[in-house]
Amino acid sequence: MSLYEKLVNKEEKISLIGLGYVGMPIAVAFAKKVDVIGFDVSEPKVELYKKGIDPTKEVGNDVIKNTTVEFTSDELKLREAKFHIVAVPTPVKIDHTPDLSPIESASRTLGRNLTKNSIVVFESTVYPGVTEDICIPILEKESGLICGIDFKVGYSPERINPGDKVHRLETIIKVVAGQDEDSLNTIAKVYELVVEAGVYKAANIKVAEAAKVIENSQRDINIAFMNELSIIFNKMNIDTKSVLEAAGTKWNFLNFSPGLVGGHCIGVDPYYLTYKAEEIGYHSQIILSGRKINDDMGKYVAESTVKKMIKANKQINGAQVAIFGVTFKENCPDVRNTKVVDVIRELEDYGIEVKVVDPQADEEDLWREYKIKLCKTEDIIEMDAIIFAVPHDEFKLIQLEDIKNMFCKKVLLDTDETMEVAATSMLDVNGFVLMDLKGIFDRKEAEDNGFSYWRF
Repeated sequence: MSLYEKLVNKEEKISLIGLGYVGMPIAVAFAKKVDVIGFDVSEPKVELYKKGIDPTKEVGNDVIKNTTVEFTSDELKLREAKFHIVAVPTPVKIDHTPDLSPIESASRTLGRNLTKNSIVVFESTVYPGVTEDICIPILEKESGLICGIDFKVGYSPERINPGDKVHRLETIIKVVAGQDEDSLNTIAKVYELVVEAGVYKAANIKVAEAAKVIENSQRDINIAFMNELSIIFNKMNIDTKSVLEAAGTKWNFLNFSPGLVGGHCIGVDPYYLTYKAEEIGYHSQIILSGRKINDDMGKYVAESTVKKMIKANKQINGAQVAIFGVTFKENCPDVRNTKVVDVIRELEDYGIEVKVVDPQADEEDLWREYKIKLCKTEDIIEMDAIIFAVPHDEFKLIQLEDIKNMFCKKVLLDTDETMEVAATSMLDVNGFVLMDLKGIFDRKEAEDNGFSYWRF
């Protein structure tokens, strides 16, 4: 009986190593078809899953409560599985070089518990060659087994889009690769159990690795072009969004928009490719140029905010600015590599006090990573400028009149000890500095209501 048949008959198990925004939804999907062990080194995270809590908000608490995934932080449980999927993060270091320590650590952990006749599939985004040149030797060393004889290895790049309820694991074509024909066919059949859109068999592992790393590099370059256009058009006093809407009427115009490019994929993956290119003697020009533009956009937003405040006769040192949204994208709690933090740090360098509101953000991760505390919307009062950085659905319900109140002062009533909001007398056309990075509000309506309005 083949490994695939044993999995379907629940005579063997699948393990998921890494239960984050990518690994956990994969584990839950497979658990509907086969027995699954969900492993993560973070005991607190595993305990949350065991309690039926989804900290990623990717599938929801109800799904976690009802899934049959066996969540564990005990690495010995991996010995019960024969098909292993590694889905750990692959970040970059401070110098923008690849940080392979998570995938190396996961390979060591799995290697210590790897048994004969297993298949290991890596999903983490890497540059071409990492699976075969780095991961396989670690697996062999830790297990004492020989790859190609005692176990097989494959690669299937993750394409899950955090916070996206439309493009899910089941609905996105899955690229798969194996070290030989036999492993490729098994890997393809296993993923076909859960991927309704079907699988695409890549020529080899390096091709699959390269395909993944260029997907996000392409998006990064296109967004960088939009960001550069935004800088140019703002200097020309032309509304970029209006330009893109007009250009978008052409059938082959690509639908990209300017913005802050963060997260664990688009803002990271290009560096993996350029690192490998440098290693083989080629210095990237287009990819790194795009990266530089996108990496500088946080500073650009902060500088644009300060300029708007100066024109509104605001005192910069000691000013108060509220930022709505700190996650790397909308409707997602993930704060990894969020470029909103670049805006915050730059404003703080001007002596500005920044208050952050985000109902979606993971509060513990935000404090651990950046030492930033969240405020509630009702705490936003007497602001000198307000920045809407991330278009969460909750923020789209806020009205311009609500935002005006956030600029107002608190005054003490003569007949009561309570504080009440009253409009300031200095509110002229430049009084309300509103930085609407993703165009949540209508520009004309905002300007008609007295806002000094700015967007990319």
